[in-house]
Amino acid sequence: MSNYFKNIKNAFKLKHYVNYIGVGAVLLLFTVLYYVGALNRATPNLLIQIGYSIILAVSLNLVVGLLGELSLGHAGFMCVGAYLGATVANALAGTLPLTLVLIISILAGGVSAAVFGFIVGLPALRLRGDYLAIVTLAFGEIVRNICKNLPFFGGAQGLQSEFYTEYLKAGKRALPLFIPTFIAVLFMLFVVQNLIRSKHGRAITAIRDNEIAAKAMGVNVTYYKLFVFVVSAFFAGVAGVIYTGTTSPIQYSFFSYNYSIEILVMVVLGGMGSIGGSIISAILITYINFALKSMLSGDMAAVKTLVYALILIVMVIYKNAPALKNVREKFNLQNLKEKIMSKVFKVKSSESDIRDDAGEWDEIPTKIITDEVLSTDFNLTTYTPDKPDKNQK
Repeated sequence: MSNYFKNIKNAFKLKHYVNYIGVGAVLLLFTVLYYVGALNRATPNLLIQIGYSIILAVSLNLVVGLLGELSLGHAGFMCVGAYLGATVANALAGTLPLTLVLIISILAGGVSAAVFGFIVGLPALRLRGDYLAIVTLAFGEIVRNICKNLPFFGGAQGLQSEFYTEYLKAGKRALPLFIPTFIAVLFMLFVVQNLIRSKHGRAITAIRDNEIAAKAMGVNVTYYKLFVFVVSAFFAGVAGVIYTGTTSPIQYSFFSYNYSIEILVMVVLGGMGSIGGSIISAILITYINFALKSMLSGDMAAVKTLVYALILIVMVIYKNAPALKNVREKFNLQNLKEKIMSKVFKVKSSESDIRDDAGEWDEIPTKIITDEVLSTDFNLTTYTPDKPDKNQK
């Protein structure tokens, strides 16, 4: 028994739980502030937006960062989960407690989005690159227009959310929606991070690095591609159901192509394959968007999109410009995290330098440029034989 706990202690690494600790600390802090009455009315709504943005960014990072395929239909899967989850919630509202209605509708929206992910992914994942992006983009637009024109989903006027109406009536008696939202974030992190560190995650990253080599080593490429696509679609559907708890009616225009691009921007800014980066990027972009809507209202609303675009351009330039490389290294969050872990948690820097297989694979070069091999300098030494001795016969 002592060896068992000793092995657990040796296998424990604090860096594997940083995301859980951060999300859990935020949830605990704002829960306490909510129940003591220290939050204004806008903050819980902002927390909900941040929560489902994190779910969307991390789930899309599975496809784009871990699998290496470009998908532009994430808002479409969110739309499926939102409309079908809201339909289930409307049928159950008033008959069951609100928390139970939310859980059932989340499961229904997530599963329905996963089913659509399987249906779309089975033929679409035979394509790659731009062709896959076009197919997923078309799926998102098709779903959006179907919801727009079906009277069952409210047509162009949108679908009324009975859950949202009942939630407003309950007021303080109901559990604040940001609490189950962040619990869903923790569950999503548990699934995604364990998937990445498992043998299945290594198989998926092998497909991303070299699909032909992975297939030659016996990796079932079709299975793993479809598996990642379905898991990503499931969590997009969960995010869609959470969104329906914040507004009524549910408008098809929210799930546009532009929103898929915004989710992709979160992934790119946070770093391909980086879960922590996606979380930080989702928080930052959601807060900027929320703050601009609050500050630039009325006649200044038209300027909001321009300012938002300029901020994103500056962020992209800062992250990728070669001239700013020294500045990025000086203010690197990884170095800051290592300092905190070494001073507060007494973790050695040599331990913090060890990175997981999946989380940072975009920084590992997998190919050697031929010119570098050919330009390698070799220090050749010439052999000079000794002169013969004349006295020796």
